[in-house]
Amino acid sequence: MSHFPLCLRLCLPRGRSAGVLLMVASVTIGGCSKHYIQNTDVEQTPDNKSVVEFCEVYRRAVERKDIPTLLQLASPEYYEDGGNIDASDDIDYAGLREYLTEKFDDAHAIRYEIRYRRISHEDDYVYVDFTYSGSFRVPTASGDKWRNAVEENRLELVADGETFRIVAGM
Repeated sequence: MSHFPLCLRLCLPRGRSAGVLLMVASVTIGGCSKHYIQNTDVEQTPDNKSVVEFCEVYRRAVERKDIPTLLQLASPEYYEDGGNIDASDDIDYAGLREYLTEKFDDAHAIRYEIRYRRISHEDDYVYVDFTYSGSFRVPTASGDKWRNAVEENRLELVADGETFRIVAGM
């Protein structure tokens, strides 16, 4: 026990009981640790796992520019206000296809990675906070160029049977 600081040595019992105390403390502390879904900051629970799996379908559809799948993932109640008071850039479900087509036409290739930061539940909504890293190959006058973006975003989901639908955040 001489490798412990003096203040700790004075507080710990000597002999066999010291070892038992340390073993119990380490098991107790270790037993309280949280487990996270791989490559996320999200606690591993069955509910969170199903949310991340759903969001991964969304992420892969963005990379493939798969508009039919993205529309399937969207709720008929989808509405995006663009984060400002200008209603001219708002998008509802009816305008989502046009918006996605326009954005995807501008990109010849997309690489879209997501780091899930937090999943929270409020009333009927599931909020998925994440950081995305997007690389987009876009045409320019001097040929295709890669553009990069790293941003924070939030998907807002509602439960739909055994799955979810996106109501905002695409």
